[in-house]
Amino acid sequence: MKKLAFVAAALAVLTAAPAFAADACTVPADKWQPEDALKSKLEGDGWTVRQIKKDQGCYEAYAMKGDGSRMEALFDPATLAPVNAPAN
Repeated sequence: MKKLAFVAAALAVLTAAPAFAADACTVPADKWQPEDALKSKLEGDGWTVRQIKKDQGCYEAYAMKGDGSRMEALFDPATLAPVNAPAN
């Protein structure tokens, strides 16, 4: 009985896993703006960009303002608009 419960729990986890792996952005690579465009946009808004990387099919930016505010956010690589998905 314990073995059956374990197998059922394992199957539930494995079938749910692909839902968590989905990309937040689904923009084709040829439509992406360069990282420097996002950096310029953020710097124009008063942020000091520490790092920009690719994550979940989006740009993920890490930045700070002079007042100590921190930002870690996902951005659509085509429009450079913030994405309403939690950044990991």
